Amino acid sequence: MKDKILEQGKLGKIAAASMANASILNRNMALKSMAEELRNHSQEIIAENRKDMAEGKKNKLTKSLLDRLMLDEIRIEAMACGLESLVRLDDPIGQTKKMWKRPNDLEIGAMTVPLGLIAMIYEARPNVTVEAAGLCVKTGNAVILKGSSTAYFSNKKLVEILVKGALKGGLPENSIQLIESKEREAVNVLLKMNEYLDVIIPRGGAGLINNVVNNSTVPVIETGVGNCHAYVDDQADFQMAVDIIINGKTQRPSVCNSLEKVLIHKEIMKEFYPVLEKALLEKNVEIRGHKTSIPFIKNEIKEMSEDELYEEYLDYIIGVVVVDNVVAAANHINKYGSKHSEVIITDSYENGRIFQQLVDSACIYHNASTRFSDGEVFGFGAEIGISTQKIHARGPMGLEALTSIKYIINGNGQIR
Repeated sequence: MKDKILEQGKLGKIAAASMANASILNRNMALKSMAEELRNHSQEIIAENRKDMAEGKKNKLTKSLLDRLMLDEIRIEAMACGLESLVRLDDPIGQTKKMWKRPNDLEIGAMTVPLGLIAMIYEARPNVTVEAAGLCVKTGNAVILKGSSTAYFSNKKLVEILVKGALKGGLPENSIQLIESKEREAVNVLLKMNEYLDVIIPRGGAGLINNVVNNSTVPVIETGVGNCHAYVDDQADFQMAVDIIINGKTQRPSVCNSLEKVLIHKEIMKEFYPVLEKALLEKNVEIRGHKTSIPFIKNEIKEMSEDELYEEYLDYIIGVVVVDNVVAAANHINKYGSKHSEVIITDSYENGRIFQQLVDSACIYHNASTRFSDGEVFGFGAEIGISTQKIHARGPMGLEALTSIKYIINGNGQIR
């Protein structure tokens, strides 16, 4: 198994050198062909996905994980459209972002280049297979994909189809590869492949991300779990707050930008909470109380532990905490949050500004749902993940996040 993965790394490195020089015409042709192949083979994809779904149910995966895993005609069409949306974006490679002249007449420019060979390690979301492959094709990177064993059949079929489309578009062999091994050791092999890999991007739960960050000798772009918060200020519009919270929690609770905790200003807790409770219960959301909120709640609910304040539920569960003011809300989020996405609901411009300034997260909203933390929604075409770190990339990572720069220096005989 190790030897096979190392061979994939070697072939991927060769492919990355060719990808760096692939024309935008070929890269766009490949993306169009990849989208076409997905549509042409949708029934095959669904058939393989059913095998994964059957295994998932047999292994008692949660509803949220099964939702992430499931593919149907609508989701396959969305993946194809995502690839086509990348075609319409400008070429991110070979662009000179800035050019300046020094007193000695040296002309210096910063040109965008691919990162090289990227390893993408992710859990039970086969749509990530398509998103990662598409973004890497557009940015001239080669990619090695390592999905979860729970999506084994889906990922194998998807990569087979994507490779066919990429080759039709004139891209080199091995520009898109899949590690098919189900052994956990396969990930550990990738983490030490400095000779071949330029960067690793993990996307999944805390366990996966922490394992990669703590054990990789290859540079890592950390994508984070989403313990996302909504703070309802004492100057909030109640209906707006309810709408944003319900959307953030229930529109798709299994994803990282869904809401997990609601912070409520102490002055409005008695008046606002019953309205929110009614709306949440109508959506079958389990409410859990913090020691600060339970005294205000008439119905008997489960009390959150201290550890639970850090937890990402990814389910129809939400925690409620009472805070003194906007500063206390920001302090709570900075302590317990995952630096992903947070929202303040308030009619106060000043409190909105304070919240956005104090909270240390990648995406900070004022009066809008955290569900908008998405590369496609941000206008990036798609995303390979949402970075919660500060170095190289932060927030939804689109095309630019998969590029680096090299300096181009033009002279006329200058010596030092």
